[in-house]
Amino acid sequence: MPDLLLELFSEEIPARMQAKAADDLRKMVTDKLVAEGLVYDGAKSFATPRRLALTIHGLPARQPDLKDERKGPKVGAPDAAVQGFLKAAGLKSLDEATIQKDPKKGDFYVALIEKAGRPAIDVIAEIIPVIIRTFPWPKAMRWGELSAKPGALQWVRPLHSIVATFGMETEEPDVVTFDVAGIKAGQMTRGHRFMAPAEFSVRRFEDYEAKLFDAKVVLDPQRRRDIILADAKELAFAQGFELIEDQGLLDEVSGLVEWPVVLMGSFDESFLSIPGEVIRATIRSNQKCFVVNDPKTGKLANRFILVANIEASDGGKAIVAGNERVIRARLSDAKFFYETDLKNWKENSLDERLKKFEGVTFHRELGSQGRRVARIGRLAAEIAPLVGADVEKTKRAAKLMKADLLTEIVGEFPEVQGVMGKHYALAQGEDPSVAQAIEDHYKPQGPNDRVPNDPVSIAVALADKIDTLAGFWAIDEKPTGSKDPYALRRAALGVIRLVLDNNLRLPLYSKFSAVAIGPFLAMPKMREVARQMNLLEIIAKEEISPKAKMAFIEALKETTSTASVNAIADEAVPVGRKILDDLLSFFADRLKVQLREQGARHDLVDAVFALEGQDDLLMIVRRVEALGKFLDTDDGKNLLAGTKRASNILAIEEKKDKHTFDGAPDASLFVADEEKQLARAIDEVKREAGDAVAKENFEAAMTAMAKLRPAVDAFFDKVKVNDDDSKVRENRLKLLNEIRAATRAVADFSRIQD
Repeated sequence: MPDLLLELFSEEIPARMQAKAADDLRKMVTDKLVAEGLVYDGAKSFATPRRLALTIHGLPARQPDLKDERKGPKVGAPDAAVQGFLKAAGLKSLDEATIQKDPKKGDFYVALIEKAGRPAIDVIAEIIPVIIRTFPWPKAMRWGELSAKPGALQWVRPLHSIVATFGMETEEPDVVTFDVAGIKAGQMTRGHRFMAPAEFSVRRFEDYEAKLFDAKVVLDPQRRRDIILADAKELAFAQGFELIEDQGLLDEVSGLVEWPVVLMGSFDESFLSIPGEVIRATIRSNQKCFVVNDPKTGKLANRFILVANIEASDGGKAIVAGNERVIRARLSDAKFFYETDLKNWKENSLDERLKKFEGVTFHRELGSQGRRVARIGRLAAEIAPLVGADVEKTKRAAKLMKADLLTEIVGEFPEVQGVMGKHYALAQGEDPSVAQAIEDHYKPQGPNDRVPNDPVSIAVALADKIDTLAGFWAIDEKPTGSKDPYALRRAALGVIRLVLDNNLRLPLYSKFSAVAIGPFLAMPKMREVARQMNLLEIIAKEEISPKAKMAFIEALKETTSTASVNAIADEAVPVGRKILDDLLSFFADRLKVQLREQGARHDLVDAVFALEGQDDLLMIVRRVEALGKFLDTDDGKNLLAGTKRASNILAIEEKKDKHTFDGAPDASLFVADEEKQLARAIDEVKREAGDAVAKENFEAAMTAMAKLRPAVDAFFDKVKVNDDDSKVRENRLKLLNEIRAATRAVADFSRIQD
């Protein structure tokens, strides 16, 4: 079967965009091919700084013939309807249609449409230009003479050429003929910009990849990463050092080069007086270079490793010298700011710097940075006992955690915030766990970042993230689509990882309410309520606890008889609850993402979150795990089918009768043995599953649920639900409702996909 090779050759593609762009290209092309009936054996995409490439194996040479049946109007329908049907179906007259008989709805016309499949190469020639023109770059540009004209092509950088070939492995492939904005598809590409800039012809993927390598281009990003890591380790070892590995930097650097060449440079030893994290952050951020350790001392060495994109004639001496000049300048700045911070430490201690926070705005609707730190401190103190942290140490860490933002070095090098806070805290004699919490409260910042495990760090990190989430939710600054300016998705995933990785029991609803209520009370209507009740000053000074504030909202109607205040309360209380419910729903979505990456089913998360009061992430995950195992068994699958059947029947009958079938069924109306047995099984399962859930033994709860399966199967096999006797019918529908209620002890089965 034929293969497709596609390359889009352009100016430099930013490294941060390459992986997604390669994946987007693969998905967009394969989705359209499958939609056209062109299924394939395999597809793989690649990205370098100057090209996106795609290979698809095992495509058919042509589309399958299409046979479709299109339903038309009823026999005897108005002429306009008939003519519309003929035109849509491509028929000349009704003689070309058939008549399908339907005793209930009446006879109607049917058109049998047969469409011959087209050659695959023609289909590909149609879809590729559309994909190129609609490619979802985060940022794109126009260029050249055509850029001012309507519909001008936009690409991340100027697009220079397109390779598109299609054909059998044993034959000369054909060029897929199309052009985009005057760029014609062909089979000519280029190699390395400097070392092999001449054009050359390619045929299919194996030929393409091999010729690129000869032209000093390593196509596969993973192969480039492997080369960089292996060569960097080898070079460091040869010089008596060991590489400090950095996966994020490795991914970035591999997207900056097509032909990686690893070199080593050095800097003055005097700079080693700066904290190692600052040196590493400076070299990493400014020059995208790796640092190395001296294995004899276990400390940072005055060497760095860079990755060039060329085999220089001087062996890379000029490249190394250029990097050394920039690194020397940046480390000089870092040393100056670090030493400036340490001078007159009594006047510049972290505690003294905190006083400036009252004049620093965190957000216009969320107050100053000082008020935010105080808010986080109160929440961290509440969380501390739940995670086994010392309360006083937690309060101290929360108080100091942001103080390094006001230091000279963090002002110049924002990437070392937290790290410098830890160093300065140790310098002024703080407890090591307090100092570590100052660094760790930002963590984890991504899926590969370390999760803190010290209790004080955990408490402060959770409080910081929960305050961010609840505060921005309260003022309705939520993420929308691809925009998330306050990194709230990352904060939510950080909370999830902190809770799950440390096996923590943390009731999120109460913690969110403790934080969200402050901004919520600042809303204009709530401020008016507070003013009328002479509570404004108390609230403004935050002299009442978060729990008291929530109680204040709940008690508004009871504490005053003023009609206007009651009206505001009627609106305010549901709004406050909606804020928190919406935030929990956001957490459910983030948890689904996390669990899906671990192989769990998102619908099971939905089914558990649907139960009232589910805000304990650890228990939700354990329920999901137990539910997933249960549904993999025959008992689980059959019980799910039975429960859904019961729910479907109830939905139909509730719509018909215009009321629900709540309430316990009347045992005296049971006629069949099967309904009596089902009622007994439901009672037993409710009791056993409820007891197991109360003990948080979800596996035992699932075992109890399995006892329902034979009774449910027998009921549906032998019992007619819609009995002729209306009382028996209603009683049986109540029994079905009991099935639904019994299964809700562990999850909402209606949300589980078949």
